[in-house]
Amino acid sequence: MAKKATKAEETIEVATQEVAVKTAPQKPTKPTWEIKDRNYYLKGNKSPLTFTIPSRHTMKHSLLYFDEKQGSQRELRYATNQASPFVDEQKGQATMGHITFKNGTLHVPKEQQNLQKILSLYHPLRKNVYSEFNAVEEAKDDLEILDLQIDALNAARSMDVDQAEAILRVELGSKVASMSSKELRRDLLLFAKSNPSLFISLANDENVILRNFGIRASEAGIIKLSQDQRTFTWGSNGRKLMNVPFDENPFSAFAAFLKTDEGVEIYKSIDKKL
Repeated sequence: MAKKATKAEETIEVATQEVAVKTAPQKPTKPTWEIKDRNYYLKGNKSPLTFTIPSRHTMKHSLLYFDEKQGSQRELRYATNQASPFVDEQKGQATMGHITFKNGTLHVPKEQQNLQKILSLYHPLRKNVYSEFNAVEEAKDDLEILDLQIDALNAARSMDVDQAEAILRVELGSKVASMSSKELRRDLLLFAKSNPSLFISLANDENVILRNFGIRASEAGIIKLSQDQRTFTWGSNGRKLMNVPFDENPFSAFAAFLKTDEGVEIYKSIDKKL
């Protein structure tokens, strides 16, 4: 006769499972306003002796800030004796102040919090007419410029003389025809350092090379451009090569012509004579 199962035998152990508790995602905290001296500068490397921007709202100059929390426009006013830059928070008589940049810059000490907040947070001309100095952002900009200069200088250093002449002709004109190869290389490196962005753009533009090719051929008398600058002909026999489209630079048009099937053969012929 079978024995009855004991309570101990009937007990089945079940592994406990941990219940995952969902936590609400944390919202990024807004950067806190730092009490410090601040400097502002006019954009575009402008440095007039004095430059004044609006310091209060008028019919001629709007000085309003849209407050999303209140859902309304709020009038701004720089009053030297008020703590808030908003008119609706100012009390009593207001002593108006001017916001004037001297030699393109404006230093605002930490004690003038109302002016700092107008300039850094609320003024409609910020980032358009002027910007606040930011050491981190300035370092990023400087680093980008230095990287660009290095790329431009490396490209200039390995560039052949013909391409160097083509690029410098854009900057110096016909003067390059009388320059020695060392003068060309020196001026090319200086150009790459002073304006790396434009240099790289010209170095990657094949039309610059072809325009210089056409100018050299014209200076050598291999081709001729009519006085009205409408027709290119062979210098030897006066046979017409091409007509310049209306309102187009003659040598830019000639550069485009050299890329056509007919132009390739003419290019080869000129290249042998050069």
